[in-house]
Amino acid sequence: MPNLVLLRHGESQWNLENRFTGWTDVPLSPKGEQEAHEAGEKLKAYKFDKAYTSVLKRAIDTLQIVLKISGQEHLPIEYDKALNERHYGALQGLNKAETAVKYGDAQVKLWRRSYDVPPPSEVTELNPMGISESLKDTAARTLPYFESRILPDIKDGRNILVAAHGNSLRSIVMQLDSLTREQVIELNIPTGVPLLYVYDKAGKILEHKYL
Repeated sequence: MPNLVLLRHGESQWNLENRFTGWTDVPLSPKGEQEAHEAGEKLKAYKFDKAYTSVLKRAIDTLQIVLKISGQEHLPIEYDKALNERHYGALQGLNKAETAVKYGDAQVKLWRRSYDVPPPSEVTELNPMGISESLKDTAARTLPYFESRILPDIKDGRNILVAAHGNSLRSIVMQLDSLTREQVIELNIPTGVPLLYVYDKAGKILEHKYL
């Protein structure tokens, strides 16, 4: 039975600083590197046929650490921006607590967790193109990629590891777990903790759990 493991990158430097990160390419924090090591230890018991990741450093570095610790450094890897974190628009780089003081906790939770409400898209130094994505927008690029590239591997019986980001993975989990828009607001995927999905030969999910 094929396995799919979804892994959010370890804590990044801006996770540590409580800042909105989005597409900003920040490194892992020391704690994030340790979380990746721990994930690698947990995944020693699993042998993968292929890995997928985003083009952002924090996900790539997490994957590389996991593969080294689990003894699978020569695994084929596919990199694609479809798995990137959602773009946080004008919020990128801002401290989350300070933003909540300015706009209110409810508004910031809506921007962070809702399905179809994007953050402000004003042009800033860290958002020169005026981009902003809701979870719905993120899913519009992540899910077609998952369905066209990753799911066929699983249906062919391959074991797959995906190292990505909180919101790109939330969009995938929302579909895999058949979550409603209301349920996904409360969904938080922890950093550095592998989430295992076990499939049957027909491509149906038998079970899922955090390792």
